[in-house]
Amino acid sequence: MENTKETVGILNDLIEINNDRIKGFENALKDVEDDAELKATFTEKIGESHHLKMQLAKEVEALGQDAETGTSVSGTLHRTWLDVRAKFTGHSEHTILEDCEFGEDAILKAYKSALEEEHLPAYVRDILNDQLVVLQAAHDEIKALRDSTVN
Repeated sequence: MENTKETVGILNDLIEINNDRIKGFENALKDVEDDAELKATFTEKIGESHHLKMQLAKEVEALGQDAETGTSVSGTLHRTWLDVRAKFTGHSEHTILEDCEFGEDAILKAYKSALEEEHLPAYVRDILNDQLVVLQAAHDEIKALRDSTVN
């Protein structure tokens, strides 16, 4: 019973950070002007996180609990900070991609931390490892895009 509660807590935390990721990419999508490639990339990442969080929510519900629907406090604070920073520095593609990479770093850290939990059931660990592969590839793509832009 206690392990189930811990597992649900971990999964709900990851659902929240996927919600943060969605919000971050939605904000980034609004900030890119006429760059069709970036818009397509950000839209793809939004869809990706929707898929990941639905997988997690399915597991939470299979454990008899309700899945998280909100975003984290830290994610909300980070987006507020980004909004303030943008007012002073503008919305260059490089800055937008830097902010996206910061978010990708955060979600990778959250997944790696979750995978360190010793009481995580093997089937959940498998799901998280599969999702981590997807997220690492997304991080690398965003980083490469950021590196290709001029500061």
